[in-house]
Amino acid sequence: MSSVLYVCVRPERSAADAEHRSFRRGLGLAALDRIDLLHASLETVEWQQYEGFVIGGSPFNVTDAEKGEHQRAVEHDLERIAKRVLDGAATALFTCYGIGVVTRMLGGSVHTAQPEQAGATTVHLTDAGMADRLFGPSAPSMSVFTAHKESARETPPGAVLLATNPACTVQAYRVGERLYATQFHPEASPQDFADRMAVYRASGYFDPREYESTERAVLDASVEGEDLLRRFPGLIRG
Repeated sequence: MSSVLYVCVRPERSAADAEHRSFRRGLGLAALDRIDLLHASLETVEWQQYEGFVIGGSPFNVTDAEKGEHQRAVEHDLERIAKRVLDGAATALFTCYGIGVVTRMLGGSVHTAQPEQAGATTVHLTDAGMADRLFGPSAPSMSVFTAHKESARETPPGAVLLATNPACTVQAYRVGERLYATQFHPEASPQDFADRMAVYRASGYFDPREYESTERAVLDASVEGEDLLRRFPGLIRG
């Protein structure tokens, strides 16, 4: 068993498998254990034995008006992980959909007024971000991939804003010393993100009529998310 567990919340098997590979490569780990919450609950693994968690993205949205049983169960399990981390028992990085789950759990607001189309963007580190162990080495800014329909309206109670940009006010924050949440996707390389676009071509993350030009822009992008991920295991050991 590795010390880090990848928590998958994607229904699409091909996208889930690819995201798992992306996180393993980005973290620099020879092996990365995995649980797919749409097929198994946390109780099916010894989840409390893990020192670190990385939570991937999902086509789910916290703001969805109607949620099925699977989505409600997923959100419940993600909140359980977040609470364990806030108790100081582990370290976690929640991405994209995960930041919405954590924001709501902390009493913050999630809205749909600041969506970002699929592509690369620059996020700017705050003073707290530049002083942070995980984000600081990337100061003063970093290029990352985003694609989302909802985001935190503001930094939720108890959280410290680490990264922002004009398109999306809350790009990343930290709660306590060990819970990190990002709106962007740090794990994806340009090819990874282009492959993911093909899976979600008709899901509203970009205009499908502009698929080829969007794909070219993604493949030509230079992003730094993996630098962030490569530092994450050090937080677990530190």
